[in-house]
This record gives sequence, structure tokens and C-alpha cells, in this order.
Amino acid sequence: MRVIAGTCRSMPLKTLPGRDTRPTTDRIKETLFNMLQSYIPGCRFLDLFAGSGAIGIEALSRGASSACFVEQNRQAVNVIRDNLHFTKLEDRAEVLQMDVMSAIRGMGGREPFDVIFMDPPYLKDLERQALEILAHSPVVTPETLFVVEASRENDFSWLDKSDFMCIKWKTYKTNEHLFLKLRDGEE
Repeated sequence: MRVIAGTCRSMPLKTLPGRDTRPTTDRIKETLFNMLQSYIPGCRFLDLFAGSGAIGIEALSRGASSACFVEQNRQAVNVIRDNLHFTKLEDRAEVLQMDVMSAIRGMGGREPFDVIFMDPPYLKDLERQALEILAHSPVVTPETLFVVEASRENDFSWLDKSDFMCIKWKTYKTNEHLFLKLRDGEE
């Protein structure tokens, strides 16, 4: 795994050994960031269920002003910190070792995020739980873009009755990316 583009282009990144995390492949990461390119420069990026930190690091490499990484697994947090140190991006990053739901609830008083990415363990409904909390969080604005990486087997029919609308949906061989915004209340 490596950084695809930006100031850290082609730098290799560590991953967590074993099957506890599923690093996003370079090809999918490149496709994702091609779709995000207009959102990234200068943005405040939140990487939930961060794993190795590769997505948030890619955002920083491509010009995000800051990134906050939330990951509960201590070994994964150590990998994130190692990757940030290796890429020399740690001065624009914050790493929170804690449960994602607790982290979201405790983020009051922070500046809002422009892009929120989440790649939770598949088929556990964690994206729905996180989005329900984020919908009423002070770190979110109507302009915040949410990106959810999920298994193609996930059922997102609940989105129709949620606070979110899907503005784009990209499907890959085994997973998918959903691009969401808050509904404006008039739909």
C-alpha cells in the first residue's frame, strides 16, 4: 500500500498485520480521490474507523489542511502514528484512540469537518449508527460531504428515511462508496 498522489506520492505505508482491517486497495483509493479532488484542497478531513490511516494520509498528501483519525484498535493507532511520522504529516494530524461513537459524541467545540470518511467493519450497521449521531453533531454543516465505504451486501434502504441523501454511489467488485449530504429539510 502506498500514497497515490500529492506531496507524499509513492511513499509506502504500513498496514496492520492480520485480518482485523481491510486496507482500501490502491486502485479503489485512486478512484475515490479522483471523485473527491475538488473537495480535498484546504479541507478539514475526518477519517473514522481509520485502520492504517491510509485514506486520511492520502487526503493530507493531496492538500487537506488537517485530518483527524479515529481508531479504537491500539495496534492500528500505532500504525497510523508510524505512517504519519514517516510521511512527515503528523503536524497536520490528530489521532484519537477511542470508540468511533464516543469520539463523535465528544467532538463538540471543534471546527466542522468538510469531508467525513468512514470504513467501518462490514455488515455490522456501524455506518448507520455513526451517521445518526453525526446528523446532529456540531462538527457537521450542510456542506459536509460524507463518504461511506461498505460491502456491496449492505442494505442502505434506510437512507430514504434518514437525515441524509445519496448524491453519488460508486460500486466496485466487492465493495462500494456512498457519497452523502445532509438533507436540507425541504425535500
